[in-house]
Amino acid sequence: MEIRERKKHELIDILVRMGFSAELGEAIAANLRTEKPMSRMIGYLLSVGPRSEEEIVDEMLAIMSDRDRWVQKKEAEHANQKYNEYLNRRREED
Repeated sequence: MEIRERKKHELIDILVRMGFSAELGEAIAANLRTEKPMSRMIGYLLSVGPRSEEEIVDEMLAIMSDRDRWVQKKEAEHANQKYNEYLNRRREED
């Protein structure tokens, strides 16, 4: 079993032990998608022990927002690198 699937099952198991539905765990795992955000959610669940589905969903949304910001940052860095390469090439041609 791959790491992502193990994390997904771990996340669902923790939520079920906390008294929440497996369906909530499935939805959370589907939205988080990869093992790193799932690991972060597992850490949150174990350390904070949220009492409501709303708290869990709020944390899921925060994790997804952080991930989206990271992706945007990496895309911007890549675009900036390509632009700098273009500028440097133009200088070399002149």
